[in-house]
Amino acid sequence: MWKWVLGVFLAILLALAGVGYWAFSSGKLDSIIEQFKPGGKPTQVRLAVSERGDLVRVVSAPGQIEPKIKVEISAQVSARIIALPFREGQRVKKGDVVARLEQEDLAALVDSAKAELKSREAQLEGAKAAFAANRLDLNRQRELYSTNDIAKAVLDQTEAEFARAEAQLKSAEFAIEIARANITRAQKDFSNTTIEAPFDGVITRVDADPGELVVVGTLNNPGSVFMEIADLSQMLLKTRVDEANIAPVKVGQKATVYVNSFPDTSFMGTVEKVGLKRLVDRDGTAYFECDVLIEKPDDVLLRHGMTANADIQVEVMRDVVKVPSQTVLDRAIDDLPRNITDNNPLVDMTKKFTRVVYVLDGEKARAVPVTIGASDLTDTVITAGLEPGLSIVAGPFKILQGLKHDQRVMEEKPEEKDASGKDGADKAEPSGTSKGGA
Repeated sequence: MWKWVLGVFLAILLALAGVGYWAFSSGKLDSIIEQFKPGGKPTQVRLAVSERGDLVRVVSAPGQIEPKIKVEISAQVSARIIALPFREGQRVKKGDVVARLEQEDLAALVDSAKAELKSREAQLEGAKAAFAANRLDLNRQRELYSTNDIAKAVLDQTEAEFARAEAQLKSAEFAIEIARANITRAQKDFSNTTIEAPFDGVITRVDADPGELVVVGTLNNPGSVFMEIADLSQMLLKTRVDEANIAPVKVGQKATVYVNSFPDTSFMGTVEKVGLKRLVDRDGTAYFECDVLIEKPDDVLLRHGMTANADIQVEVMRDVVKVPSQTVLDRAIDDLPRNITDNNPLVDMTKKFTRVVYVLDGEKARAVPVTIGASDLTDTVITAGLEPGLSIVAGPFKILQGLKHDQRVMEEKPEEKDASGKDGADKAEPSGTSKGGA
């Protein structure tokens, strides 16, 4: 048994000796020791300052730009196009004629409907005359029957003829109404051969040429859509907000819009609509559609279909203490001194880790427990534990990962450069080193 224990002890001793030899031979042992011993060489770090200010939490969402107001022009009658006065890209005013369709056949239908009405009116006059004659005959037969001058069968026949004349009169009156409705429909179809712009806008699409036949849509088959008109003065960004981020997004929130075609410019916007239906992309990603109305100068042309991204401001915090997000670190509670963890309301002793920020205290980095709030793309809100105006350790990342409480540090100095703009180290290198050596 003692031989096994002795073997383990010797193995550990040899491992420690190997680590020590590596640290000594690589020159790192001295730097490790000097970081903590009084008068030793401090670690170079980058510093930042905790500050008081505003922080905006955003939800980012991609999307495509569309006009807020657009309309697709389709045929209301089946006819051939005879004229398209405007081309794609041209501006139109409300009431401008944007398309003319062939009218001859529809004009003939109007004339036919009017002639039908006249025929029905003549039939109505005949029905009225027959009805009046049958009514007089019925009254006369009733008088004769009352004096027993005619048989009951004769009276019954007269009454039947009167009822038939009355029905024919009503039928003629209904036929007049139908004829008038046919005229109205024919006239409407005729007027639909002249298509006008419904509002001021721009022709954004023309999908037909003069001579082509356009048809009316049915329940199962769409009609011929041959033109699109849009108001480009009001543009929406149709965004796709990830399902995980949709909860805080609300109508009326401000947004910053970044259009890929304008890399040096951003636009402000306002959330106009938040979708209620969960949608799924081809790759299985769930999202909700949100419309952002873009505020843009009149001289900037945003085109239908441009891609863009929006940072929707879901939370704005005023006058808060904030630090760069990389300065907030998780540290094992057992690795921190008891004097900063015991009885500290910011340290939950039931957990293994706590969040700290390293504050510069003289030449030492002191771990300060903190509680955090929301974050944006660069900064994090400190809700407790830190005051504004303190110098804090912000990098480099490798140093932050291994930084210890009370480790000696100094601010990293920028390397001097000669007149050519090269680092001074390039002009004269220590013997035994090469360019790029540590």
